Amino acid sequence: MDTPIAIAPKNGAANATGEHVGSLSSGAVAPTPICVAEATLGRHLARRLVQAGVSDVFAVPGDFNLTLLDHLIDEPGLRVVGCCNELNAGYAADGYARSRGVGACAVTFTVGGLSVLNAIAGAYSENLPVICIVGGPNSNDYGTNRILHHTIGLPDFSQELRCFQTVTCYQAVVNNLEDAHELIDTAISTALKESKPVYISISCNLPAIPHPTFSREPVPFFLAPRVSNQMGLEAAVEATAEFLNKAVKPVMVGGPKLRVAKAKEAFVELADACGYAMAVMPSAKGFKLSKSADAYIFAGPIFNDYSSVGYSLLLKKEKAIIVQPDRVVIANGPAFGCILMKDFLKALAKRLKKNTTAFENYKRIFVPEGVPLECKPKEALRVNVLFKHIQNMLSGDTAVIAETGDSWFNCQKLKLPEGCGYEFQMQYGSIGWSVGATLGYAQAAKDKRVIACIGDGSFQVTAQDVSTMLRCEQNTIIFLINNGGYTIEVEIHDGPYNVIKNWNYTGLVDAIHNGEGKCWTAKVRCEEELKEVIGKATGEKKDCLCFIEVIVHKDDTSKELLEWGSRVSAANSRPPNPQ
Repeated sequence: MDTPIAIAPKNGAANATGEHVGSLSSGAVAPTPICVAEATLGRHLARRLVQAGVSDVFAVPGDFNLTLLDHLIDEPGLRVVGCCNELNAGYAADGYARSRGVGACAVTFTVGGLSVLNAIAGAYSENLPVICIVGGPNSNDYGTNRILHHTIGLPDFSQELRCFQTVTCYQAVVNNLEDAHELIDTAISTALKESKPVYISISCNLPAIPHPTFSREPVPFFLAPRVSNQMGLEAAVEATAEFLNKAVKPVMVGGPKLRVAKAKEAFVELADACGYAMAVMPSAKGFKLSKSADAYIFAGPIFNDYSSVGYSLLLKKEKAIIVQPDRVVIANGPAFGCILMKDFLKALAKRLKKNTTAFENYKRIFVPEGVPLECKPKEALRVNVLFKHIQNMLSGDTAVIAETGDSWFNCQKLKLPEGCGYEFQMQYGSIGWSVGATLGYAQAAKDKRVIACIGDGSFQVTAQDVSTMLRCEQNTIIFLINNGGYTIEVEIHDGPYNVIKNWNYTGLVDAIHNGEGKCWTAKVRCEEELKEVIGKATGEKKDCLCFIEVIVHKDDTSKELLEWGSRVSAANSRPPNPQ
């Protein structure tokens, strides 16, 4: 483990992504004294969150974290957002981290921790720095062989910790004041450096106690910027340029780890320089383009059964350059480590010859997307018509959140204007994720109006936190796509378990609204009604949370889902290999 590094103070050069640049100068001003009321463990943690870039902590109260929540609330610049359950609080921290660069949630011991665990696992899979704070047992209870409430009835407090060890990159159990400062600083700095969740447990009797280590602002060290091994970088670029410049039809594919590598701009710069045909995972149509190429460069890919469409994407390793956040592998070798992706892509852009062959071939065979058939008056609304209108709503001032399900495929086809955000959870694929993630993303990105596309089955999992969106005065537009069940599961393997009890979804949201906050709901069945409600949602109701229930046929799905579902089904149902 690296030496603990203090996070930059409020007036430092920290940014939300954890890219702290610089070091302590020889003429630094002495640390600022802090009054006794603020020199507590709770306030220290709160200050650290603000300094790291967190303005909102998504929380569910419980007896072990109540005093800690008091101290988080007292910190200027930090808001505690109460959620309806721990799972949604974790999803909200996930969505917040996607926009802000870091997120945080706070729950109580074991019953809260194990409830939020699924969301933290999702954040781990998506490389998101989420700080999961748990109010832990009284420090006097450690090592006493006592049985505590909120546990499974054994005199062992480590169950929660052991669960979190597999889905976080660092775990801090703070049950004394002497090393609390060091543990908290190390946890937060590790989350930012690794871009993964961390776990911090704070004994419930410690947050209000002052300690000398919290009495002054720390010496303003920063997280040292990571740098590439220069010799390795030059060798990797040389070998890659030689490999790609010999190719006839090279293509490039961007993957989800471009985010954690902070290399999105470098990827675009490379694409502009080389002229290669370009696709972005997990687009199946992009992979068809890649299959016909004689060389390809993947930047930040994840090759799982979903993104490879049931392992049907069979790429030859000897044709591929695989660029990960800190490693480059060329065909069957060699491999180069300690190389940052953004440095590599920027340097490679200067070495590649312009080659537009694959792109020109693609243009020759390209057939423009068709326009959905015109709807007849009062004809039942089709999903492709819905997304035609959602497309027209997008701008640089909007962001799209796509729920696991057919929304994946329909949103993937949207053309995003510059500056338009776009988020979905492809790797973990937890249904219900989008409700909490929408809450968190909208709370972080106050300059954007979020448009969330959520299926009815997924919405039933996490619907409660529409309540929290209203309390936070958000003006998100939610399209609830009501087709009577778990459509994505239907296309993989159908059965009676995929049919759900239909709800009056607008009625439910009206009940949650209960006259408090700005909320507007509508139910649409045809294109004429859809046009009218979109006009209202983007016009007179633009300051409201707008919930639009869209009723469509249960078999109305995208062709991409039909193909993907059959291939994933085939992959799932492979017989056992002979022993």
